[in-house]
Amino acid sequence: MKRLLVLGSTGSIGRQTLELLESDRERFQVVGLAARSSGAELLEQVRRFRPKFVALVSPRAAESIADQLPEGTTLFRGPEALLELIAAADFDLAVHGVVGAAGILPSAEVLRRGKTLALANKESLVAAGAELLELSRQHGAEILPVDSEHCAIQQCLRGEDLGRVRRILLTASGGPFRDLDAAALDNVSPRDALRHPNWDMGPRITVGSSTLMNKALEVIEAHHLFGLESERIDVVIHRQSVVHSLVEFVDGSVVAQMGPPDMRGPIHYALHHPDRYPADLRGFDLSVFRQLTFEAPDRERFPALDLGYRCLREGGDAGCVLNAADEVAVEAFLAGAIGYRDIAALASSVLDERPPAVASLEGILASDARARDLARDAVGRCSVRRNQTPVGG
Repeated sequence: MKRLLVLGSTGSIGRQTLELLESDRERFQVVGLAARSSGAELLEQVRRFRPKFVALVSPRAAESIADQLPEGTTLFRGPEALLELIAAADFDLAVHGVVGAAGILPSAEVLRRGKTLALANKESLVAAGAELLELSRQHGAEILPVDSEHCAIQQCLRGEDLGRVRRILLTASGGPFRDLDAAALDNVSPRDALRHPNWDMGPRITVGSSTLMNKALEVIEAHHLFGLESERIDVVIHRQSVVHSLVEFVDGSVVAQMGPPDMRGPIHYALHHPDRYPADLRGFDLSVFRQLTFEAPDRERFPALDLGYRCLREGGDAGCVLNAADEVAVEAFLAGAIGYRDIAALASSVLDERPPAVASLEGILASDARARDLARDAVGRCSVRRNQTPVGG
């Protein structure tokens, strides 16, 4: 029986993880659940799974459920709650679905404990990939990607030598604006950007899918996970989201991992790794697989993609800065403070402005904070320009 932590249990990844565990209680024991502020939902999960440890970052949310928890359940609350839970719990695997840079320190803490990290928080590797991989080596911990693309690459590479890989191809749906011309992108609204054609995801990832910023971050993530230089990492638009990614080998053979667009597949794979275990998830379905198309991304209309490759060229804290700037920019876009096409431009400007950084986990966190300040300043300037633009201008 595997003992599990589910970090971000009230988010999309956390909910789907618990859905899978509901029907497999003989193989898994949930020993810890953690959320940011959704106290009522977390309490319902606690009643279903009876974990020994619970964490809520929001003190107010923690206070609202503290006297309703089952006897013997330990509640951690406040900014350090997730780290305290990870330090206290006896577990084998942590499913990490926390969104954003807030997930970096929990990732590091899991690895320091020498445990397996099933990682859906791509920001951890984007911002601190070198540092986290070093922790993994030092403590004998394993990182299992839960992103559908990187999970697909890992499955395609099983038993293969990286020297035999010519390149990997990360697939992207292209998002809801893949057919819009550049001028039309100026008028995209937050509501439009949140309508993903294939996947049901959180707001930040959904917007990132539409700008291709999400794919830029995945390029950085793939570099760290698989040890591949940027020349061996490509992106291809695949509208159906059935081919989750591909590996091309030196002999010209191409291996792909396919399945209907359903995040429960990568989660199930990580839960049972290195084994494969039966599931009632849908496999080959002619209605879904009947047409598969591929096309090159339009880098002029969606310049965010190239920022991922820029970060690999520049190294250091570039990935951290890009992620932080994008988080701030997407939040500002959803609030109506900046336009859609300002997201990539703002992130690029913050990369230009960033000061030198210290190469350490502490240095990465400092870079994240500085980048957010720079991004907020850029949002302010952008908002002023937008307010000064005359109607029809």
